[in-house]
Amino acid sequence: MTVTRVDKDVDHLTLTIVADFTAPVERVWRLWADPRQLERWWGPPDYPATVEEHDLTPGGGVRYYMTGPEGEKYGGWWRISSVIPPTALEFTDGFSGQDGAPNPEMPTVSVRMTLTGHDGGTRMELRSLFDTREQMEQLAEMGMVEGMSQAVGQMDALVAG
Repeated sequence: MTVTRVDKDVDHLTLTIVADFTAPVERVWRLWADPRQLERWWGPPDYPATVEEHDLTPGGGVRYYMTGPEGEKYGGWWRISSVIPPTALEFTDGFSGQDGAPNPEMPTVSVRMTLTGHDGGTRMELRSLFDTREQMEQLAEMGMVEGMSQAVGQMDALVAG
């Protein structure tokens, strides 16, 4: 598994996942930049993603849904705030309803992803910042920590293949 560290910091309202890959930075970046590759790992193994919109430019966005084992669909979206190919991406991540529109009743999370050279490969740091402790706890109870760790854990096979 590629995940080397998961830090949940309730005092600073952050969840940080660190993963190391033997592939170069540019290869790991493609897992984010190519919607067909993003589909292959974004979401836990039993909840594959389908990316319907993918625009990694400031002000752009990603719209997707994950399909559960029983065929249920869970929508999500990103609003891109900053992108520095091939090393950094910042976005707001949120939930959407069946119509694909953002669900204002669910929390959003600010995410910063960075890629750096490390030990001849790449280190990815995925840092999620929550607005409140309640939001952090709500998403943790929904399985965010495990789900993100499992999702990132799928990336290694993709960069190797």
